[in-house]
Amino acid sequence: MHEPETVAEAVSLLGQHGADASLYAGGTELLLAMKEGLLRYGHLVNLKTVPGLDRLDYDTSAGELHIGPAVTHRTLELSPEVAARFPLISDAESKVANVRVRNVGTLCGNLCFAEPHSDPAAFLLLYDSRVEVQGAGGSRTIPLDQLVLGPYETCLEEGEMLTSVSVPQFGPEMKAAYQKFGYHQRPTLGLGVAVRLENGSVAEARIAVGSVGPKPVRVPEAEELFLGKTVGDILGPASGPRLSVLDEAGRMAAQAAEPMDDLHGAADYKEHLVRIFLGRVFAEAVGAAPAAQRSAA
Repeated sequence: MHEPETVAEAVSLLGQHGADASLYAGGTELLLAMKEGLLRYGHLVNLKTVPGLDRLDYDTSAGELHIGPAVTHRTLELSPEVAARFPLISDAESKVANVRVRNVGTLCGNLCFAEPHSDPAAFLLLYDSRVEVQGAGGSRTIPLDQLVLGPYETCLEEGEMLTSVSVPQFGPEMKAAYQKFGYHQRPTLGLGVAVRLENGSVAEARIAVGSVGPKPVRVPEAEELFLGKTVGDILGPASGPRLSVLDEAGRMAAQAAEPMDDLHGAADYKEHLVRIFLGRVFAEAVGAAPAAQRSAA
């Protein structure tokens, strides 16, 4: 176990030991995989000994939240500033795994492990987040939607470490919601929607889907389908032509997520969940009741 005192020292240790070394922060995923014999490293580089990596601050001038690599899920969940400025993050973090995992596990570690059933990797896509990474050759900025390549695979090069996640705050008119579904601690589905209305119509929409496929995705084609539509156009009555807007958006979102069979369910079941939850999450975001509830009323 190595205990560096600076980011540069941590990066240097990764370079020295190559594939036989791994960064260690919360260790909730890493240590479990090592105990199961799925991963084996001779060297762990402990990030908790580097001062400042647990920073969590809001840049007022840029309107951005900056999350260091040692910030735990629990810290995000309990932060008054996160709750005030990023309520979706605060709420979603409170539902990550269980309190034991949230007390130890870090958001940055969760992103770097690229476990397909990840809430943060999905809901952070709604914010157009980006990550800062540092390696022997210097630092670079990566849009979050380019970080995860597939299950347990990121675009980080050997010897690079993630040093910060930057999350731009929503505009004052943007409303958002995130819901997850599953019978286990890892979600079967995570779906988020952010919407800005102008004169009763959708002027901007963001849709993110995670946990059903190899990686979380934004769905721009479904987002475009919502533009210019009213809430009634999208949620529609229980039947009629307006219902096709949500149906088509749900089909696009499910297709983009590339549902796959696993222990959490079959691909066609997950596709069905995406279609159902898109309507539910959109309704929550705009403060409307889903069509079925309105009809019953």
